[in-house]
Amino acid sequence: MIVSFEGIDGCGKTTQSKKFFNYLKNKGIDAVLLREPGGTEAGEKIREILLDKNINISKWTELFLYLASRAQLISEVIKKYEEKKIVIIFDRYYDSTIAYQGYGRGLPISMINNIQKKIIKNFKPDITFLIDEDVEKLFKNLKEKDRIERESIEFQKRVREGYLKLAKKEKRIKVIKRSSIEETFKNICRQWERFLNEKGRYKEFLKKCL
Repeated sequence: MIVSFEGIDGCGKTTQSKKFFNYLKNKGIDAVLLREPGGTEAGEKIREILLDKNINISKWTELFLYLASRAQLISEVIKKYEEKKIVIIFDRYYDSTIAYQGYGRGLPISMINNIQKKIIKNFKPDITFLIDEDVEKLFKNLKEKDRIERESIEFQKRVREGYLKLAKKEKRIKVIKRSSIEETFKNICRQWERFLNEKGRYKEFLKKCL
């Protein structure tokens, strides 16, 4: 099973993905936590380039670097978990590319989707937690900013709007309104248990979670 955490920079998705990983481990559920870009030696080097505020790269270069990192992660890491009863947790995944490079940068979304389908194949998220918050409120509190975080408020607003549009199209995307860390996590757990109840094939996870 694949669970992804999404949201604009500073929303707290990394904190929540780590809490969710620990929650599953404490329940006796096998889980692995991965981040994008990254997760492999090649992916981590790509990540350094993508987030380096001193490097200027075109939006097309940016797109294909993200896709290259994902392709390597799928090839090197994800496939080995394919037959195992394990929860793979992503701190950013499939939807980030559509939101940032599609809606944010204005690159053709249909093209991005077509390429991503070839890369991820059957490894699409089963459920996605989208942590949502007002852009201006978030960016007041961001101190050290990487290359993406230094983008304009208008860019970040387009990304957020893109995420919310995706959530309307995709039932797997659960919008979680950001509040305190603990309250946000409680809402994630509620959505998780509801999801498990709806999907009979996940009974082995449900028994351990409840």
